[in-house]
Amino acid sequence: MNIIESGFNTKLIHAGEIEDQYGSATVPIYQTSTFSFENAENGAACFSGDSDGYIYTRIGNPTINALERQVAALENGYGAIAVSSGMAAATTIYLSLLSSGDHIVSTDAIYGPSRSIMEKQFIRFGFQSTYIKTTDPEAIKKAIRPITKVIYIETPANPTMDITDLEACAEIAHKNEILLVVDNTFCSPYLQNPLDLGADIVFHSMTKFINGHADVVAGIIVAKERALYTQLRNMMINMGCNMDPHQAYLVLRGIKTLSVRIERAQENAVKVAEFLEQHPKVAWIKYPGLQSHPQFQLAKKQMKGSGAMISFGLKGGFEGAKLLMNNLHLALLAVSLGGVETLIQHPASMTHSKVSTEDKLKAGISDDLIRLSIGIEDVNDIILDLKQGLEII
Repeated sequence: MNIIESGFNTKLIHAGEIEDQYGSATVPIYQTSTFSFENAENGAACFSGDSDGYIYTRIGNPTINALERQVAALENGYGAIAVSSGMAAATTIYLSLLSSGDHIVSTDAIYGPSRSIMEKQFIRFGFQSTYIKTTDPEAIKKAIRPITKVIYIETPANPTMDITDLEACAEIAHKNEILLVVDNTFCSPYLQNPLDLGADIVFHSMTKFINGHADVVAGIIVAKERALYTQLRNMMINMGCNMDPHQAYLVLRGIKTLSVRIERAQENAVKVAEFLEQHPKVAWIKYPGLQSHPQFQLAKKQMKGSGAMISFGLKGGFEGAKLLMNNLHLALLAVSLGGVETLIQHPASMTHSKVSTEDKLKAGISDDLIRLSIGIEDVNDIILDLKQGLEII
């Protein structure tokens, strides 16, 4: 049976499998820093690339490679590069694709550190960046310069839940000989496949939905074509931001339940969103599964489901947001997302605190915005927790 051509859930269980001498049912942890060669000739062949044998875990490791093959299969890409965190993935992409004087166009409401590292660190190396509402294709066209090399999209955006048309972005990018990079963390490969919609590179913080158990920090990059894969992999190897074998083993364990976890969390999220939309103390809500979402039809077109992430604002503003967060008993007040537990946080003062106040307001990251990552608990308990917290405001 060809696993690559099988269904998504079959790939979740079997893609990337390796055969070891003991017939292990799961991928073993190859917790080793280095690998011995059969002889001097074999060692030279490994380093020259004439042999695909293992050399050193920073360069490659059987446990890590199993995860890379699996995620590449799920995203329909040529190959994947597993790294130590989502930000390691973003940094590898930036340093692989940009040189001094190059320009990037990106989503204004993108994950805070993805933006702040570009504006506060890489500016020293001559990288230039423009952050806009990528929900508007015309705004993307206007932001492109002759030196633009990358369009870097996050959809749905963190934390505003704005949705960008990936096919339209791909058309604009490729017409201008620009690469399209997509942060697919909020959806995971289960709900969205950007490479199929024209993207050149897709990446994830596997800390989130792919692992799904709040016990691993990890990232992965998937390239559509071989040349890009090689370019990205060489950068990762030289930077030394590789994943650890035990880290990869935990993600391989977590990813097997990706579809059932997301289905349950998404089912819960729809009911929570409907509850919040009707609550008198909620000023607004953005969830792709609600018809009130400005890009509801686009979400239906390019996503396979509405996901488990919700953003909403309270009529009580920031003070109301603090009261709610401080008085919940089930939902954890914590950053990150995509785990089995429900999490709540305040982006303006937490994940996006390094973004300037002016830029936050332009991006729609207001002081009243609260972000919910819905877990797989009994949905009635999640709603009761929110209800009692809202009553205090």
